[in-house]
Amino acid sequence: MNRYHVMHVTEFQYDGPVSESYNEVRLRPMHDDRQSCLSFRLVTSPNSRVTAYHDAFGNWVHQFNIFAEHHRLTVHSESVVLAHDAPSNGAASMSLSEFEAQGKELCEEHFDFIAPTTYVPHLPQLGELVEAASQASGGTVLGFVQASSDLIHQRFCYVKGATHVHSSVADSLSLGAGVCQDFAHLMLGVVRQRGLPARYVSGYLVPEPRNNGKGSLEEVMGGQASHAWVEVFLPHMGWIGFDPTLGKPAGLRHVRIAYGRDYGDVPPVRGVYKGHAGQRLSVDVRVRPAVDVEGHELLQETAAPPPVEQAAPEREQQPQQQQQ
Repeated sequence: MNRYHVMHVTEFQYDGPVSESYNEVRLRPMHDDRQSCLSFRLVTSPNSRVTAYHDAFGNWVHQFNIFAEHHRLTVHSESVVLAHDAPSNGAASMSLSEFEAQGKELCEEHFDFIAPTTYVPHLPQLGELVEAASQASGGTVLGFVQASSDLIHQRFCYVKGATHVHSSVADSLSLGAGVCQDFAHLMLGVVRQRGLPARYVSGYLVPEPRNNGKGSLEEVMGGQASHAWVEVFLPHMGWIGFDPTLGKPAGLRHVRIAYGRDYGDVPPVRGVYKGHAGQRLSVDVRVRPAVDVEGHELLQETAAPPPVEQAAPEREQQPQQQQQ
């Protein structure tokens, strides 16, 4: 088990006054059989009253409104998370031929995670990746999914700035490059075309300590920003995580925040406001062990607010953060 301290600060700066800002965030880590959210704290500046509820996928959503004029908006969240291995059911992976014979029932049960979406349309151009993953699969569903992750990791270059927050699978295919958000969408496209339910996961990747005697942390792709990967539903095995950015299965270093059909369901911060001022978005993410070298806590645990359901009105959109 690993214990982590997560800090995520999002700041919007405007070159003129704005008002009537309505916002929702998905920043509270999941609490389930794979990780425990021990504490969560959300603070906004200007100060606001925050309410919370679960969305259709079971993710925590916090909402807040700021009606007075303001030139800057800051959203600061802090969490303590305990990551632990989920119990294994010991099931063997189904063969691809068996899956093809039984896949119709699975499609009906998990239709939302197979159907094409805005970010992940079903493109003929993905066919070559599907075929290559099938050839490298060893004839099993698990092998196909791992081969899909490996191929994306090997064939596509990680390049910050190559794409933007609204880029789709088509953009990544044409460029041959992207960031973790793009790689997750690519993998979703490949495995869904084979009929496997798959969901987009938003979260963080924890950097590991360097073995240099100084206790410093490694620099990893997506390690100091919000990260994204994929969970695929494997028959008899359940939802299993894969990170095509790293080319590895998701593990204890992956802190899960929310999941959905694609990025559009789970942006960390989304909002609308009234005003025509120019704006600038900045994000600071820090994920570290939750205890110091002497074992002392780095964040006091606080109770999460109770769930309160509230509808979100529509206004002009705030810019969104691309997951790196």
